[in-house]
Amino acid sequence: MSFVSSSALLGIDFGTSNSAMAFKGSAAPGPSQLLQAEGASLAMPTAVFFNTEENSTHFGRDAVARYLEGTEGRLMRSLKSLLGSALMQEKTVVHGKLVAYQDIVAMFVQQLAATAKRQLGMLPATVVMGRPVHFVDDDAVRDAQAQSALEQAARAAGFADVRFQLEPIAAALDYEQRITRESVVLVVDIGGGTSDFTVVRLGPDRMHKADRAGDILATTGVHIGGTDFDRRLSLHAAMPLLGLDHMGPSGREVPSGVFHDLSTWHLIQWLYTAQRMRDAQALRSNYSNTALHDRLMRVLHEHWGHRLANVVEEAKISVSNQQSAQRLDVEWLEAALSPEVEPADLQHCLQALLAQVADCALHCVRLAGLQQSQIDAIYLTGGSSALQPLRAALAQAFPDTPQVEGDLFGGVAAGLVHGQGI
Repeated sequence: MSFVSSSALLGIDFGTSNSAMAFKGSAAPGPSQLLQAEGASLAMPTAVFFNTEENSTHFGRDAVARYLEGTEGRLMRSLKSLLGSALMQEKTVVHGKLVAYQDIVAMFVQQLAATAKRQLGMLPATVVMGRPVHFVDDDAVRDAQAQSALEQAARAAGFADVRFQLEPIAAALDYEQRITRESVVLVVDIGGGTSDFTVVRLGPDRMHKADRAGDILATTGVHIGGTDFDRRLSLHAAMPLLGLDHMGPSGREVPSGVFHDLSTWHLIQWLYTAQRMRDAQALRSNYSNTALHDRLMRVLHEHWGHRLANVVEEAKISVSNQQSAQRLDVEWLEAALSPEVEPADLQHCLQALLAQVADCALHCVRLAGLQQSQIDAIYLTGGSSALQPLRAALAQAFPDTPQVEGDLFGGVAAGLVHGQGI
């Protein structure tokens, strides 16, 4: 027998890198419950693996693990990055059939819905989907298309009532559950694909208000996130191993397009088409050192692009956490090939991006009509907000404002069901 009421809410944070869900028994004030997204974990990587050996489909950590184990198939990550792009209505071959990317996004949302249904006994009719401030920067039409595509995916998963809430506002509503005095807070939500900011007035006496519009002082964002940080580090530390910046016999550098795509999670899969493979092979005459080209073609022939991207992401996290040099574990590509990444390398790679993120945070405060000194706290959420160079950039922009770490992977999902959508 189900214990889900007709007014129950399910919140889904469909993230670029990771996704999470939360449940609340009704729209009335009250606590929310984070649901297990994959196994015992409250978050799962936003990844799909099409296993050609068994003609099966896998999601999350299971998807990534099977790919890294060398199972024949195709891995897709950063699905959210497809929203708002022309690729959404294009089709690709999956298990011998042409499938639209819109339907692949829907598959992932359906997986989340099925997981929630197993835990709750039935699926709530209402879902509140998180969305960034901008799916697509400076393009209202494509931004609306992105939200529409996500709504279609939610309806295909069985939800009758699909609502949306801005992700940084959801994070603010989650933070509000744990503060004891009224505060003006800058919510910093750094996900895999976007950095979103909200200046909001929060407090225990405000959380029961039906209309919170007056408490939201400003909201803005920029299309920069964790996958962009990965891309910059990959171009700096990994792609030179394959020929980026290599000077050819004609005195010109090897054309860089293949390296930029190989450093971008959601574009990697396109490099394995017959035409792109021929294009990559044709680059050989541009190399003085053909051993670098051999490495590039080995990555492409073996479909190791996501494996390399995963190594770069792990190095980024390790260097940030340890604040010491870490090796890129790429000996599977070539014996004794294990270059080091220093904290200074990470800082250098990310400096320009982090400056844009910090500038956007300052702009949000100015939009609210405030000075930095009037912000009581910076609330950090989103997996990429754990990056130490990012926190240092924010500390430089807001030297006197304490930074508070929230639930980096579950905070947005929990906050989604505290509001009624936008």
